[in-house]
Amino acid sequence: MNRLHTRFALMIIGIAAGIVLISTISLILTTHYHFSMYQTQAGMSHQFPELDYHLEQALMQTIIWTCLFSIVLAIFLGFYVARRISAPLVHMTRIAERMTGGEWNSRVVIRGKDELADLGASLNTLAGQLQQHEQLRVTMTEDIAHELRTPLATLKSHMRALEDGIWEPTPERIHSCYEEIERLAQLVAELEDLTHVESPGFQLIRKEESLSAIIERGIELVAAAYREKNVRLSGFVSPHIRVYVDHDRMIQILVNLLSNALKFTPENGEVRVEGSEDNEHVLIQVHDTGMGIPQEDLPYVFERFYRADKSRNRRTGGSGLGLTIVKELVAAHGGNISAESRHGTTFTLRLPKGK
Repeated sequence: MNRLHTRFALMIIGIAAGIVLISTISLILTTHYHFSMYQTQAGMSHQFPELDYHLEQALMQTIIWTCLFSIVLAIFLGFYVARRISAPLVHMTRIAERMTGGEWNSRVVIRGKDELADLGASLNTLAGQLQQHEQLRVTMTEDIAHELRTPLATLKSHMRALEDGIWEPTPERIHSCYEEIERLAQLVAELEDLTHVESPGFQLIRKEESLSAIIERGIELVAAAYREKNVRLSGFVSPHIRVYVDHDRMIQILVNLLSNALKFTPENGEVRVEGSEDNEHVLIQVHDTGMGIPQEDLPYVFERFYRADKSRNRRTGGSGLGLTIVKELVAAHGGNISAESRHGTTFTLRLPKGK
């Protein structure tokens, strides 16, 4: 901490002392030159040459003492100014060291409206984001453990009961074990898919497609599940809209969004898919009449394993990876996705037109 203060002080003192010394030397040489010229021009007619010498010496001493006093003053001012300049930076360094040690609640005290205040505000913003990401990391680790632990514990207890003869191997109990295995397989498959999508070598197979055909195919794949839950599903899109996309990945995006909407839409509810376009983008909107998403949870719905329902009910909440995969696939197409929740939830995809 003191090194920064000392460096600032030495820089300021060095600059000030250098200016004073240069000015002093210049003034001494100039004074001596003019006295020499005066004595030469006055010659022998001048009656008091010793007086000229003493006057010159007095001026020289005055200049030197003024120089020394200025240097001493520069030293004091240098340390004072250096302390004032370095204090906010030292404070920010200490806050950064606290954050490095895991004290995510540490914040910089901001004073003024200069560039240092802007730096402090940026550091506070970064601290808040790091705190959120750390919480998401901890939550993700807990969720992974939870997702794997629960079905494995269920399978273990079922197998032990069957092995010990406590349970008869009825079709219902065997099917219960099968469901747990299926959930584990789905979780592993989604993790593999997400890892593949996020890998540097991931590539799309893009070509021009009819948006209407893609939406119809996505609706067709989830129609049976919607009928089983008695939720209405409809699509509205112009047959003339064309998009340059990977057909299979776009179907995956729609199926994930429609499956997510179905989970949170009650019986007799409705889900609508709408396609439109403007000058630069093709828009796809999936709107449901479900329970909605709390406003504080909206920024995180695309984070892996994040659920607005903190109970983490696997039967209603899924694995928490579907929307993360959607976001990565949309980004791979050069687009973006957003969510808003008013009287249900609406997911909006924006895809660029053309190649």
